[in-house]
Amino acid sequence: MDARVDLNPIARLADEACAITALDLPATVLHAAKRCVIDWYATTLPGTVDAPARSLEQGLADELGHGQAWTLSGRRGAARPVALINATASHTVEFDDIFAPAIYHPGSPTIAAALAMAETRGASGLAFLKAVIAGYEISTRIGIALGRPHYRFWHNTGTVGTFGAATAAGLLAGLDANQMRHALAIAATMAAGLQQAFRGDTQTKPLHAGHAADAGMIAVAQAGGGVKGALDILEAPAGMGAAMSADVDWTAALADLGETWNVTRMTVKNHGCCGHIFPGLDGALALQAAHGFAAEEVASVSIGGYSATVDVTGNYIADSPPAAKFCLPFIVASGLVHGSIRLDAYSPERLADPRVRALMDKVTFHLDLAVDALFPGQRAAQVAITLADGRVLEHFQPHRVGDPQLPLDDSQLEAKFHELAAAVMAPAAADTLLGELWAIDTRASMARANGPY
Repeated sequence: MDARVDLNPIARLADEACAITALDLPATVLHAAKRCVIDWYATTLPGTVDAPARSLEQGLADELGHGQAWTLSGRRGAARPVALINATASHTVEFDDIFAPAIYHPGSPTIAAALAMAETRGASGLAFLKAVIAGYEISTRIGIALGRPHYRFWHNTGTVGTFGAATAAGLLAGLDANQMRHALAIAATMAAGLQQAFRGDTQTKPLHAGHAADAGMIAVAQAGGGVKGALDILEAPAGMGAAMSADVDWTAALADLGETWNVTRMTVKNHGCCGHIFPGLDGALALQAAHGFAAEEVASVSIGGYSATVDVTGNYIADSPPAAKFCLPFIVASGLVHGSIRLDAYSPERLADPRVRALMDKVTFHLDLAVDALFPGQRAAQVAITLADGRVLEHFQPHRVGDPQLPLDDSQLEAKFHELAAAVMAPAAADTLLGELWAIDTRASMARANGPY
């Protein structure tokens, strides 16, 4: 059994999840949840036209065209395939939210599963929001407990995301506390997602979020039908903690459950790339803004990062959009040349830009032990840029822009929403949708007869 556990974790988590439905939640928590939902729509909409989600729509065509849930591309379907497709779309353009201490993107699987179930069941907007809050709370706690050892091989959005999806969908499906315990136990044995899936030129990373949403829906169906899971599957000697992490402290992870709300501590991504690149990119852009140099004046860039910065993004593979999103030298170089990393950063012209390619070769990276000691609770970078005139400029970036310590405010979140929605929606339609999302807690029913929005 994992050390330091005073109570069966699944029992505690399930009981807390079910209790949330009856709580009169603080306005700050509900507002934070609305921000997460708006951010989810923002990052999902452009993902609907990309290959990972499109291929699922084509391959699962016989499962679409009927049902009460909607993909954000406008296809009707049953809850399960819609959750799978929307979650996959949400994780494609690399703009989805992050809960840093759990090294995890909760929104993609959790909100996709919650929305599909809420539409199918005709749940109220407030019930939907509470289910999202519960899904974030329960899954992020599990992610914190699994910690850095889990992230060595596993992709937390694929593994931990199953719990977020199962919790949110389970509440909206009406599971009681006992059924919720079994849903979480079943979700644990469905958890998957290997990091090698995004260490190179591949397109399978978004499917991790999709699978997590799908596995959560399956877990809810099983538990709702009376199927029993192994209720000690988190802490038992052959359970998830032992198999996928080391020396998990479940008691500490659950210590303030019901007292603090992790949905209020989310990172809203400000760049369309892997979040482990953000501190180095933000630091380089900060130096450029402070000293006014052009990209052509840069002789070298050195990024001192934490382990995941080096392990996940420390490469020079940037020949395709999926690879470039995980290539620190390309992203930093492109940011210094073009000023930002948005959807257009991966156009053929931008990928082949000779100015970016020349600067990319001047970017190096290394493990900074002081920075690494802060991870995962703090994402930082030590940046040094040497200019052609011999000046050496240095900057310590303590957090990422968009982290709770350097947050994007509501107006900046709205700007992000409009920017990303513009890939598939007219401005007037985006305005209408945004207004609906800010007022989602007042909706009597999430069911829609004629489309996703």
